[in-house]
Amino acid sequence: MLTKRIIPCLDVKLGRVVKGVQFLDHVDAGDPVELARYYNQQGADELVFYDITASSDDRNIMIEVVSKTAEHVFIPLTVGGGIRTIEDVNKMLLAGADKVSINTAAVQRPEFIEESAKAFGSQCIVVGIDVIRSNNGNGFSWTDGGRSIGLEAGEWGKEVVELGAGEIVLNSIDAEGMLSGDDIDLLQAVSKYATIPVVASGGAGKLSDFSEAIVHGNADAVLAASLFHFNKYSIKEVKNYLDSRNIAVRF
Repeated sequence: MLTKRIIPCLDVKLGRVVKGVQFLDHVDAGDPVELARYYNQQGADELVFYDITASSDDRNIMIEVVSKTAEHVFIPLTVGGGIRTIEDVNKMLLAGADKVSINTAAVQRPEFIEESAKAFGSQCIVVGIDVIRSNNGNGFSWTDGGRSIGLEAGEWGKEVVELGAGEIVLNSIDAEGMLSGDDIDLLQAVSKYATIPVVASGGAGKLSDFSEAIVHGNADAVLAASLFHFNKYSIKEVKNYLDSRNIAVRF
């Protein structure tokens, strides 16, 4: 039986980890390298770094932070934010990332997913999908860090799979930072098309949210930030809870 993964997410802005609500009102949560080391020691299955303003600021990716982290962390590291070219992907992998997450560039030029997968292998390529529910309730709108670009999430997820991505990180901006649970309908809408792992992101606030995302949302992993950064729960507590619900996790 495949184990379900628990993944802390570190949103990085100007060299510091921050956490906000629905992509707004960010507060400082610590040094990225130190937090990465802490989560590695606490039993995280993987880590995700997102440089949350790299794309909107049109600037280079955070090579130095990634290389320093890779020196101290021995679990898979995914890095996203500002990845625009094959060379950007190569630099991240050489700096120590195991996987690279692309989002804005993938929507602007979907063939970038296919090119990256062919160059480095699908296992290295993650596509992030940030979603806000549409006003009329019929599907979802894809967004660039909260900036509207209309694509229906399920159809975009299906295309991402066909283009060769190895994993999807599905983030509900409506639920992000709210600690009110993942968007199960959204997870179901995307996972039904996906033959690759889908990581639930946005909204986990209590232990049962993790099992809901896995059991009812068909998530292969759950990514969380606020409840880990501000010590509401430890990774061990989450894994113990899932194990008690007969959900396979790695200890």
